[in-house]
Amino acid sequence: MMEPNVTEIPATVLVGVTGGIAAYKAAEIVRSLVKEGLDVHVVMTRNAQEFITPLTLQVLSGNPVWTETFHLTQEQKIGHISLVDRSSLLLIAPATANVLGKVAAGVADDLLTTMVCAATRIPVIFAPSMNVNMYQNPITQENIERLKRFGYLFIEPEEGELACGYEGVGRLADPGDIVEQVVGRLAPKDLTEEHILVTAGPTEEAIDPVRFLTNPSSGKMGYAIARAAAQRGAKVTLISGPTSCAPPLDVELVRVRSAEEMRKAVMKAFPASTTVVMAAAVSDFAPASRAKQKVKKQDASLTLKLKTTPDILLELGQKKEDRLLIGFAAETQSLVKNARAKLEKKNLDLIVANDVSRKEIGFQSDSNQVKIIGKDGSISELPLLPKRVLAHRVLDQIGILRSNPGKGRRRKT
Repeated sequence: MMEPNVTEIPATVLVGVTGGIAAYKAAEIVRSLVKEGLDVHVVMTRNAQEFITPLTLQVLSGNPVWTETFHLTQEQKIGHISLVDRSSLLLIAPATANVLGKVAAGVADDLLTTMVCAATRIPVIFAPSMNVNMYQNPITQENIERLKRFGYLFIEPEEGELACGYEGVGRLADPGDIVEQVVGRLAPKDLTEEHILVTAGPTEEAIDPVRFLTNPSSGKMGYAIARAAAQRGAKVTLISGPTSCAPPLDVELVRVRSAEEMRKAVMKAFPASTTVVMAAAVSDFAPASRAKQKVKKQDASLTLKLKTTPDILLELGQKKEDRLLIGFAAETQSLVKNARAKLEKKNLDLIVANDVSRKEIGFQSDSNQVKIIGKDGSISELPLLPKRVLAHRVLDQIGILRSNPGKGRRRKT
């Protein structure tokens, strides 16, 4: 068996909600943070409760919502100090001009600002949201700069149409980006020396200008790996076939369509990489020729002649040198046998195998159940996991392979 994963470190996150119209987006932020496996506690100002109820955020977080300053825990500890002490990060979203001004001035006159004042040992992140004129007010900008000088972090607001009808900067950053930055801040930075090349998604092999051959891959697994690697400090190049997945933050994204386009992009990025994770479902076959015009439907049957596409993974295995090479095996039968054969034939260090005949996992699903098979013959059978969690389990193996020459090749120094 492989060593257990090293990334499951429970983290408590405080989310402060202030009185702006974007307070309703706090529900999505809290829900998403909980889905990331975080223990979320919400603190609301009195004005925030005019926009969204504490009950809503209590249900979504699974914890009581804090609203009052003078509240003691059962252990007779001062509540706001105790909660800050056991938290890993404090996020304020939305952050109004009022709360920015109070914190910049050292004012602690309610529960949230008191917690911010006490949060001297954990990161504090502000996600501002307000009217464009309020945001551009010199006093607000001076307060933001002052807070940045003191080490407070900011997720900058977006530009666009605001709830007040104005256009400009001041709209709360996308909740998904906020969550991604919070998770990235908490993730271990154990891959800072890695340049990880990840492939994701399907490829499309054109039959004519309007038709193509493809497969059901959603790209979710590859995108999750790229996102997790960036969160853990790696430089990441993601080469993606057509997907609807949102681009991860801090990742170089290269979009391709066909297997040949993917091969060219991979070979271009390969020399700079230290680890390659081939999670894409590259089509094995393509039409032998592409019709220049749309093929009309005929009464007679149509015979489509196919050719094999380039075997990118095999080519990488022949020239990998001291790089780590991780592949995926989507099988419908003899899972371990076929995966091991692929690992050996293509000179892989690790292969992630899953049974795609099971409809509840794999393609299109947000979760997967896999076996991770090592070059040394080890097999780690993982339970059904969200792909975002599985991505970290796969990346955990990079450190194991680097530190244990018996399980893989050590990179030259």
